[in-house]
Amino acid sequence: MKARLLLLAALCGCALLPASAARAASSGASTLNLASSASAFINVLDNTFTLTPTAADYNNDYVEATGASGLRMQVKTNSTTGMVLYVRCTDAAPQIALADLLVKTQTAPGPGGTSLTTYTAVSPLDRALWSTGAAQGPFLQVNMDVRIKNLFAYPDPINAGTTTYTDNLTFTVIAQ
Repeated sequence: MKARLLLLAALCGCALLPASAARAASSGASTLNLASSASAFINVLDNTFTLTPTAADYNNDYVEATGASGLRMQVKTNSTTGMVLYVRCTDAAPQIALADLLVKTQTAPGPGGTSLTTYTAVSPLDRALWSTGAAQGPFLQVNMDVRIKNLFAYPDPINAGTTTYTDNLTFTVIAQ
């Protein structure tokens, strides 16, 4: 079987609202500043990301990129109560089934924070990837490991080269 090209496009949002209000307001914004002195920032280092399965990946029935080979973001906040980094996929019809698109991070959480340390399916709702309970500065790099499983569910035409499957991920940071 030919190798397929699987592409993830990373979009980012940044919000300074309480979590419930920020999720609705974060799409497409790079910074949202409301009468608050706390701010949180995200810099997505990998705007596009490609995974091309090998024969060994087909034997395992998944392809993955981990650590610095995965998706990389930089985050910081001046909020003394910290921030949360979220990921979601809001595509109306994602080409890679969300149950097959798994993420986690090996980046240690900040003080009083958490990290998503086991592979978990991406959701159309915000999924907390990393957090801190304290101010974070300067920028800290958070690496997101990506695994796509069930490779045989994504067919390639026999003589047509590779097939591209694309899902758009949205990253949001929220000052707590």
